[in-house]
Amino acid sequence: MSREPNGGEAPTAPESARQGAPSATADSFRGWLGIYLTGLCMGAADMVPGVSGGTIALVTGIYERLVTAIAALDPRVIAEFPAARTAAGRRRLRETFVGMDVPFLLVLGAGIGTAVLVLSRLLEAAFEEYLVLLSAFFFALMAASAAIIYRDVTLETPAQYAAGAVGIVIAFALSGAAESSGGGSLPFVALSGMIAISAMVLPGISGAAFLYVLGQYEYLVGSLNDFVDALAGLLVGGDVAAAVGPGTVVVAFMVGAVVGLLTMARVVKWALSRYRIATLAFLVGLMVGALRLPVEEAAAETTRVTPGLVAAIVAAGAIGAGAIVALDRYTGSLDYA
Repeated sequence: MSREPNGGEAPTAPESARQGAPSATADSFRGWLGIYLTGLCMGAADMVPGVSGGTIALVTGIYERLVTAIAALDPRVIAEFPAARTAAGRRRLRETFVGMDVPFLLVLGAGIGTAVLVLSRLLEAAFEEYLVLLSAFFFALMAASAAIIYRDVTLETPAQYAAGAVGIVIAFALSGAAESSGGGSLPFVALSGMIAISAMVLPGISGAAFLYVLGQYEYLVGSLNDFVDALAGLLVGGDVAAAVGPGTVVVAFMVGAVVGLLTMARVVKWALSRYRIATLAFLVGLMVGALRLPVEEAAAETTRVTPGLVAAIVAAGAIGAGAIVALDRYTGSLDYA
């Protein structure tokens, strides 16, 4: 058993949450590959407003292990790093990481990161060339997600209705402000990362949807692609300065995401355990209020309405709503209440 920096026992994931965990042997490759592929699916889902990576984790059977591993993360382990200069120190540090299920999180995170890097390029091109259709697709995703979650949430008290109304008002106002901002300050980017990562671990709640609500979605996708391009340019003699701007944005988001995992994810979990219906009503309200943004973006981009455009918008919306309905049916109607 490894030790925490304060001398206590290091946090260990419950056995039930670690059943089926791959061992660090050669024959565990298929297990780790399965976790990586699950991460790919989660990352793809997290890139789309309205679809939750947490739902994918639930469908694939790793949700409990994921939540347990996140809750077990303890920043005090940093104090053990100096002891890694010795063989015994490295062994204790390795045991601590295994106890917190860090290898699982790293492999899963690698899959999520791969999907994000690939899809960010496609989405940036879609924003430039097919903004109207993408807005219709996102509108349908978010509307269908809100409808499905609301279907399973019964509002009974004025406070619960008020929570939903507050969510609608906040998202509606933020969507209007975000429409013209095109980005945000670094503290706001970090705050967006905290909010998004907290939502991403919840089945049915989309972290990307809240980035969209905050007006950071397209901005962050573009910043990530610019940063990757700048890093690639360094290999052929490019300018380091080109990577500083977008890299700062990416780092700010990642810092916010890490802080969110260690703090806000626990706050959300507490809120759901104490005020589950009101919390879900608030989250659904945010999605409903955010529908303002794709509508206004599509309207601003449309100069002439034609039957072909209308048909394409309807088709994009049908695909988005159909994807959510199919996922909900496949998961057997997740119990949000």
